Amino acid sequence: MSYIFESERLGFRRWKDEDRLPFFHMNSDDDVMKYFPNKLTKVQSDDFVDRIEKNIELHGYGLWAVEIKKTREFIGFIGFSNPTFEAFFTPCVEIGWRLAKEHWNQGYATEGAKACLDFGFGVLGFEELYSFTAQINTQSINVMKKIGMEELSTFNHPRISENHPLNLHVLYRRKR
Repeated sequence: MSYIFESERLGFRRWKDEDRLPFFHMNSDDDVMKYFPNKLTKVQSDDFVDRIEKNIELHGYGLWAVEIKKTREFIGFIGFSNPTFEAFFTPCVEIGWRLAKEHWNQGYATEGAKACLDFGFGVLGFEELYSFTAQINTQSINVMKKIGMEELSTFNHPRISENHPLNLHVLYRRKR
């Protein structure tokens, strides 16, 4: 399978059926899902893959499956999505990532997000990209900073109850 684009160590591609089981394991892992309101069931995880693929068909971009080029091992996703909730910054294109925890702290999220920025600005012609996460998710915030995004503000996520510890989010943006 050929890649849509690549970085030094990572290949970005469409999803394959064999990605679904390791993706479900990620989505049901307490550590991976620590900054999301809920872990996903197998059905929810598969539905998510289906929505990602439909988005790629519709827009020509999405949350690409990412693999280590050397081993061809699937490690998660990095790419673009369109948030479906109403906020002062939507509609927009969001850059995001989710990697299996055994691949954390190896620079993959930063490397992959930089490659996505280059692809998004250079090939897809985006003018600006946003990213957001729960204010307590310092790992993702560090990636946002490393890829040159600037903090714009905080906001209460409209799909998370106000008294939930994940409600307060930080919003970052990078312009072309």
